[in-house]
This record gives sequence, C-alpha cells and structure tokens, in this order.
Amino acid sequence: MRTIVHFEIPSDDIERSKKFYNELFGWNFEKSPSSLPGIEYWLVTTLDYKGNKALTGGMMKRLMPEQGPINYVDVKSVEEYSAKVEQLGGKVIFPKRAVPGWGYFAICADTENNGFAIFEADNTAK
Repeated sequence: MRTIVHFEIPSDDIERSKKFYNELFGWNFEKSPSSLPGIEYWLVTTLDYKGNKALTGGMMKRLMPEQGPINYVDVKSVEEYSAKVEQLGGKVIFPKRAVPGWGYFAICADTENNGFAIFEADNTAK
C-alpha cells in the first residue's frame, strides 16, 4: 500500500514559520544542500510522541498565493501513476521533475481539486 513519505509547507516568512513549528511541535529545520535552482529549501525533521525520528518534510517560500501544504506519496513509477491519476479523473498539474540525488515527483490534483504529489525515489536522479 502506498503511503505518505514527505510533506511540504509553503511559507511567506520562513523564519516565522520555523519558529512557530519548532516551538509548537519541536520540529527541527536544516537548509537543504540540494535545493532546486532558485528555491531555498529547508528539510524538516519530526519526532513521534516517544521521541523517535518520524516523517520528514520540507519548507519553502510560497511560490503562488493559492499554494498550500502538500503530501508526497511514494510510488514505483511517476509516469505510471501520472497516467493513473488522469484515468481516474484527476489532473497532473506539474509533470515529472527530477530532484537531483533524491528522485522524481509530479504534483497532481484529485477529483475534488485537492493537491498532492507522487514521488519515485531514485538517488541517481539528475
């Protein structure tokens, strides 16, 4: 079964958001060395209630006013699942893109126009 492997939070003020989530949940932030060109990206480390490392996420500057949080679901193939999204009545908003050293993703919308992403892990992605 496919599951959420990463989340992303857009922010108008990165420092304010980092402070908020750190003080609220204890989340830690580290600037990503592999940010996409022109986009500063912060990796988010979360802990479960026992203090164990849990789901990872990311934070970046909001790119457009309607941009909201997004969950990334792991898939075997971004191409295969992009086709499946459209066959089931959803939309591929941003087609497959590489995140060098991490893998590939596509941003999609479901039949109710809720955004989500599909992610294919591949550390050789360029």
